Amino acid sequence: MHTLSDQERYEQGMKVRREVLGDAHVDRATDAITDITRDFQSFITRTAWGEVWSRPGLDRRMRSACTLTALIANSHLEELAMHVRSAITNGLTRDELVEIFLQSAIYCSIPNANNAFKVLQTTLAELDAQA
Repeated sequence: MHTLSDQERYEQGMKVRREVLGDAHVDRATDAITDITRDFQSFITRTAWGEVWSRPGLDRRMRSACTLTALIANSHLEELAMHVRSAITNGLTRDELVEIFLQSAIYCSIPNANNAFKVLQTTLAELDAQA
């Protein structure tokens, strides 16, 4: 089995990151890289996107569902809006998003889900306004 070099993982990660999050988001993130954040951005591109999101064991719809639940559980609301958009890109429907958020309310806390539903509603409204 061929082990990928850091550069190959970075390139694979950037490809997947762009496919999932979109060029505009990734361009904003890379344009904002500073000497302080350079290693961190490289790390998340190689590991999160180049290793985990690139694995064959789950499709992107399932990865998005898992990611949304984890973000709701930890109340990471800024990341949540971005991943709602990517979940739609990955093929999840609005009805499925609502069900994921409702399921999360039971296991991740009602207050977290309440805040997450606000993010979902705002994000979907923004997407509708852009259409």
